[in-house]
Parts: sequence; structure tokens; C-alpha cells
Amino acid sequence: MSPRWWSHPDGPVGHGFRLPPGRAAAADAEPVPSAFETVRVPVPRVPLPRGPGRAVPVAPRPAPRRPVRIAMGAVAAVLSAGLLGGCIGALVQGTRQGGRITLQPASEAPVRRSPGTTASIVRAVLPGVVYLSVNASGTTTTGTGIVLDGAGHILTNNHVVAPQGSAGRTTVTFSTGQRHPAALVGRDVASDLAVLQVKGVAGLHPLALGSADRIEVGDPVVAIGAPFGLQGTVTSGIVSARDRPLTSGGTDSGAGLAYLDALQTDAPINPGNSGGPLLDAAGTVVGLNTAIRSADSDSSDPFGVTDRSGSIGLGFAIPVDQAMRVAEQLINTGRAGHTVLGATVDLAYQGGARVTAVAPQAVGNPALHPGDVVVALDGAAVTSGDDLAALVRGSAPGTTVVLTVERDGETRELPVPLRSTQRDGDADSL
Repeated sequence: MSPRWWSHPDGPVGHGFRLPPGRAAAADAEPVPSAFETVRVPVPRVPLPRGPGRAVPVAPRPAPRRPVRIAMGAVAAVLSAGLLGGCIGALVQGTRQGGRITLQPASEAPVRRSPGTTASIVRAVLPGVVYLSVNASGTTTTGTGIVLDGAGHILTNNHVVAPQGSAGRTTVTFSTGQRHPAALVGRDVASDLAVLQVKGVAGLHPLALGSADRIEVGDPVVAIGAPFGLQGTVTSGIVSARDRPLTSGGTDSGAGLAYLDALQTDAPINPGNSGGPLLDAAGTVVGLNTAIRSADSDSSDPFGVTDRSGSIGLGFAIPVDQAMRVAEQLINTGRAGHTVLGATVDLAYQGGARVTAVAPQAVGNPALHPGDVVVALDGAAVTSGDDLAALVRGSAPGTTVVLTVERDGETRELPVPLRSTQRDGDADSL
């Protein structure tokens, strides 16, 4: 019996095929070979090419049909599973309401933040940061301050409370939104610091005060304030430099000229941040944000307290150690003394601070001589008389500093004691 896949029911017969039984041949048809005769099909002879180098043409084989790769099936399966999972996830995370799906939060569990993160620092200190609105000479300016104690004392900058040189009416806004008038306790132009006080306010949150002496360049810091009136604005950065001497206020500023031995930071500080805290990673105050470097090279006040431009990454803060010395004096006496060296310098001289005279109180101290050029104080570079004034006033009275002095072609290191004075001397008197 022939296999089923043969095309003829009777199976193959040699190289020919038999006619189906019961089918008669036509009368004029040629005789059909019997089952035992084979039909031979003549094949024409094709002459082969002769001669060297002549190749015999060969008919190309048809390309075999490749089976479908298993990988295609796997990809299809993965895509189908992904689509199915997405649909199921949408149904699980949502609820059907009237034929519509309302998506729900994936998790309502509270986010746990470890101590030392910016969010945890801000949450702890915001109640101790206040925002100031000062009306002076018909103009309203804004600033920031920090709560010092439960008696309602608030520390801020002098240029915030007296932008035109005289104190204006100040309103304090707390983080709760409460607003209270504040009275001026005292202010000091030379250090650009002032203390206010609110009375009858319960539940105050004084901020923890640290020390700038423990700060190193590269330490992370956080600044809080109200730039352009946007209360509660938080920025962060690092300490870019320490002992950065600068003057702020300028000759055109009604707030007066101040000498600062500042911390430099790249945390963005803008107008309205003045008087706000600069905080370390522990959430303690290490500085009071005071000035920014203006991008206007023609400004008479490059480290401006009145500049209205934005941050360019050069912000400056009064170290909290100096701020607290001044604040204590303002609270106790209403005035602040200044740290002095007992000498007069040439403010026009560049390349150091050239001593022009020694104060009578310091004549008995043979350390400094007229003509000496001071080029460093405790290792901090001095390039001008303003630099020396800022570094001296940033130091505590009663301490002894080491001055690097050039005298008669030689470099010497001289220990010099600092003292305090209540007198407001000329700018060149240190």
C-alpha cells in the first residue's frame, strides 16, 4: 500500500504514472504505456565550456527557510506580561467610581528622615526665625532676624532696622503668622548689628548658638530668610572661606560703613536674607547673613547691603561669636564697644596696612612702629588698611594677636594685645 502523501492512489511506478482505472483512452490517443513500461523523458545535452579558466555555471540553491527564533516568542511573552502587569497595577492602585478609575497614592506611610538632613534642621529652627518689615522715611524694607531668648530679644543687622541711617518702625512676623511691633534696644553701625525686642509674646523658640571657630572650609551650611519678601526661604551650600575681611555699606549707604571679618558661603543669599541665620549641620547658628558680592564692578558698595541684584554665589555672614559679643553689650548698655589695635593706618596704601601713628595708650608697647607694614594677622592675609580693620574688629578684646610685619626690609612676627573702646574713632584709627 502506498503512503498517503503520494499524489497518485496507486503509488509510484518507476518514473511514470498509471492512469486511474476505469478511464478509457481516446481512440485517437497514442498508446499508453503499460504499468510495466517506463516513460523516459529525453534530456537535451548541454555542451560544456572548454578551455582553461572556464567555470561551469551551477544553478543557485534556494535559501533554506529558517525557523522562527524562540527569542521572538520570549520577547512577545515579556511584552504581554508587562502590559498585563500594568493593567493589573492600575486596577489595584485605583478605585472604580462610575466607570472611571481614580488613582490612589502608592503608600501613605510617613517618610523617615535621619537627624542632620536639611529638612530636619529646618523643621527644628523655623519657629526661631522671624521676618521684619521696616518703615523708614516712607519706604518699607524687609529683612530677617533670630530669636535670642525668652524675653523677646531679636538679633538682626543694623542696615535692616535703619536703612536710611535712622531707625524705622519695625513689625515682626513669626513663623505662625503672628505679627507684633518691635522696639529698638540698640544698634551698632561699625559691626552692622542691632537688637530688637517684642513684648507680651508667649511660646518663643530661641535658636541654639554655636561657634564659627569650629567651622571649617567645606562644611555644609543652611541659610534661612525672606529674600524679596518670600518668607521661610531655605537655601544650602558650604563654607567657602573664613576670615574674609570686607567693608559693607559704602559711602552712598545711609546705614553707614561697617567692617566685617566674615564667613563666606555659596549658599544663595539675596536681599531680604539680611539678619537671618547661617546654620551648621547640627542646626546651630554659626553666622548672621549680612552681605553679598555684587556683580556690578562700578558699584560704590561692592559688598552691598543695599544692592538689589540676586546671588552670584558670594554671600557673607558675621560670625556668631562676634555677633553675640555685640548683642550682649547692646542688651546690657544699649551701646557696643569696638576692638582696637591702638594704631592709625594709611587707608590709601596697597600691599598691606602701613602704620602711620601709634596711639598714646600703646606707646609703651614697643611692638608696632610708625612705618611698619602689616601683611597678616594670625595668618590671615592683610592687603589694605580696611582688611586690618575688619580682622581687628572681628577679634575679641583682651586677646593677643600675632601680626606679621615688614620693617626695614625684614619680616617679623609681633604679638600685640587688643583692647576695647567705646569711642567711635575715624575709619583709619584701629
